[in-house]
Amino acid sequence: MQAKFYFNATLTIICKKFIGFFMKIDKIFIACDHAGVELKAELKEAIKKLGHEVIDLGTNDKNSVDYPDYAHLLASKLEPNCYGVLICGTGIGISIAANRHENVRCALCHDEFTARLAREHNDANVIAFGARVIGAGVATAALETFLKTEFAGGRHERRVKKIELKEAK
Repeated sequence: MQAKFYFNATLTIICKKFIGFFMKIDKIFIACDHAGVELKAELKEAIKKLGHEVIDLGTNDKNSVDYPDYAHLLASKLEPNCYGVLICGTGIGISIAANRHENVRCALCHDEFTARLAREHNDANVIAFGARVIGAGVATAALETFLKTEFAGGRHERRVKKIELKEAK
């Protein structure tokens, strides 16, 4: 009996660890304002190394731009099985702007834990980072976790549906 439990527990851990390899991701859009240009470049490379198609929506230099323009542009591109990455100075403004769109569930994440729960509990399809508050290494690890984590469903699905119901009103 104990061997059977050990086998099932081990299999569950293995499945959860590799589920990201089976998650359907068609495209990943990435956009930022002037504060996020350097972090965006690093995250683009991380996405490519994971084998995903990444589409850069700008901005590409440090000339001042307005973050809502890039949040709205990314939101307009999202389709099923597409994900997004948004970056501004703190991540706050760009995530607020993105969440104004009914097809977006954007989560501002600061580490792997928040990135995992954003997907697992909230079915987030966009992750936001603050380039002035998070380092490239932590952001890369959080992004990789985000892209490899499936939505858990169950009681969380009911909660996500309540968000969508409010959006439809």
